[in-house]
Amino acid sequence: MTMITLKINEHTKAGKTLKSLIELFSKDSKDVEIVSEDSFYNSDFIYKIKKAEEDIKNGKGIRIKSKNVWEDIL
Repeated sequence: MTMITLKINEHTKAGKTLKSLIELFSKDSKDVEIVSEDSFYNSDFIYKIKKAEEDIKNGKGIRIKSKNVWEDIL
């Protein structure tokens, strides 16, 4: 097995395309695996955002006022 580390600029057309192709291959096959996706965001913050997305999909989302957004999500 070969492991390749890539740095992809997701703000470019080529970067978006390459990342989506890698995600497609890793989703449909065990031959390609995404080992980690480093992010400069705090992992707790990412968890809260993903949980909120799931809650909204399940009809359990809450609406907060934008002026209090940081106090309400922390």
